[in-house]
Amino acid sequence: MSAKKNTDTLVETKAEAPKSDAKSELNNSELKDATAEATPGPLPEGEIPATNGSGKIHIVVADDHAVLRESLSALLGTQPDIEVVGAASDGAQALELVQAKHPDVLVLDLFMPGSDGFEVLRTLDKAGSRVATVVLTGSESETDYTNVVRLGGRGLVLKSDGPEKLFAAVRAVAQGELAFSDDMAQRVLSTMAADTRSFMQAQASSLDRLSERERQIAFCVARGKKNKDISAQLNISENTVKRHLQSIFNKTGARDRLELAVLALNEASKQAA
Repeated sequence: MSAKKNTDTLVETKAEAPKSDAKSELNNSELKDATAEATPGPLPEGEIPATNGSGKIHIVVADDHAVLRESLSALLGTQPDIEVVGAASDGAQALELVQAKHPDVLVLDLFMPGSDGFEVLRTLDKAGSRVATVVLTGSESETDYTNVVRLGGRGLVLKSDGPEKLFAAVRAVAQGELAFSDDMAQRVLSTMAADTRSFMQAQASSLDRLSERERQIAFCVARGKKNKDISAQLNISENTVKRHLQSIFNKTGARDRLELAVLALNEASKQAA
C-alpha cells in the first residue's frame, strides 16, 4: 500500500507547526535553529574513516522538497566527518549524481515525482552499486520498509526522528552496518522470514554447520547488534568477531548481515515452535 508522503522535518523546532495535509515548509528561522542544534562535535570514538580517501563520509541527498533538501544538506554538513557532495530533486538526478560523485552514502526520499526512491534502489541494486543508501521517509507502511530492505537499502530513518538518528544511520551504513530501529528491524525481518520460508527450509542445515560461538554471533546479528556490541557481550575482540563473521558467511552462503539475520531469525522461530 502506498503511503502519502510526509515531509515532517527531522529536527524539532521550538514551536510546533500547525498540522496540515499539505507539504510542510521549513522557514529560514527553523533551518537556522536546526543547524544550531546540530553543531559539530568530536568524531565518535572508534569511527572508521570513509573509503574515499578524504577521511570524510561523502553524501548525496535526494528529496524533491527544496527546503527540506537544503536543510538536510545543512544539517549533515555540520558534522566534522560528513561532507555533502551533491543534492538531487528527483530519482533520475540522484542516479546521475551517484554515478558522477561516487558518494559513500545516498540519503534518499522514498516518494518523489518521476523515478521514486524504490526505482532508484532497484536501479542501484541491478547495477551492483556500492553506495550505501539510507532511506528517509514519513511512511509508516511495513510493506514500504520491507521493500526498502529487499531492494538493498541499508538503513531507514523516519522524518519524525531527530537529526542524531540520521547522523548515526549515515555513519553505520558507511561502515557496512545496517541502520534500522529495533522495532523496525524486527518487523522487517519477520516479514522477510515468512515470505522466504521455502528458501530457508532448503537452507535448514546451514546454521547446523556453525560452531557454538558462531551461532551466538549469528543470533546477535539477528537482534541488530553491531560488532562492538557483540564484542562486549561475548567478551571477545572486534577482530575476533569479524573473523567469526567471515567464517559464518562462508559456511551459510549468506552474502551480508541482513541475509544472515533472516537465516538466524528463521532458525530461532523453528526452535520456538
